[in-house]
Amino acid sequence: MTAHHAGGIPLHTASGPSRPILSSGRKIAALIAAAAVFSAAFVLAPAMLTTRPGEGYANQGALVETVRANFVEYWNSGVESFTPGLQSAVDYWQRYHMAKAVIAVILLTVLLSLGRALWMSFVNAGPLTAGKKLAFVSAGGLVTLLALFSSVLVMANVQGVVAPFSSLISMLPVAQTDGALGDTVGQVRQQLAQSTATGNQQSPALELMISDFARYHLAMAVIALIAAAISLAVTVVVWVRFARTARSERRTRFVSGSIGILTALFTLGLIVVGVANMGTAADPAPALAAFFDGGL
Repeated sequence: MTAHHAGGIPLHTASGPSRPILSSGRKIAALIAAAAVFSAAFVLAPAMLTTRPGEGYANQGALVETVRANFVEYWNSGVESFTPGLQSAVDYWQRYHMAKAVIAVILLTVLLSLGRALWMSFVNAGPLTAGKKLAFVSAGGLVTLLALFSSVLVMANVQGVVAPFSSLISMLPVAQTDGALGDTVGQVRQQLAQSTATGNQQSPALELMISDFARYHLAMAVIALIAAAISLAVTVVVWVRFARTARSERRTRFVSGSIGILTALFTLGLIVVGVANMGTAADPAPALAAFFDGGL
């Protein structure tokens, strides 16, 4: 039933006020479904998308075994260039991280959209009970934290694309003391100790491992500091909005303040990560030695 004022212009319809609410609810439901799909895809899809016939990387255990055998072969080869088996594993691992990075970017975009939709619904909702307010705030806060975590996943996987070899050898069970791998790890430890003590790198394979380890940490330093700059810009925009919002708009101020605190803390964390990785990149041998000693 439509109500009119004297000029015959519709004031409202019986179904009108509920349409924005229904539309927002459908959008949120669709975004939640998309987030669930891409979360599952992040875990399951990369291996299926990037494994080529005959590579034998059916699961992580098979990959670890392949890396174990081929790392020993590479170390014993006495040359800098990868053996065919190790090259195949490194190529696969780079493709794997590339797929994960793309999916993580999509997931991050979905979570940012979902978080915005939840916070806007909270701000624009009418009177709410204490329980509904808590539900809105909890959901919005959780999705915001998940978005920040997704951005970390993007960073880590881009790092894996840039330096797949160092990422791959991080899977080695370096604590193993028996067999060929144990002997190889012992030799790596010995040469790294000599390298850090005298400054002389002892073998082509070790030289490549140290330089790639430096690239691995330099990549994260650059990625983290770029992300910190973006996060800082978001923090400034949010706090400016907070300062310009009237005190009477309590929900808007609450949302802006909460997001501003989270992004400020995230920015500080990214700066710490960036600086730490920059230091490791400048002197990678001790950190690599710590890894082979089981310290990382």
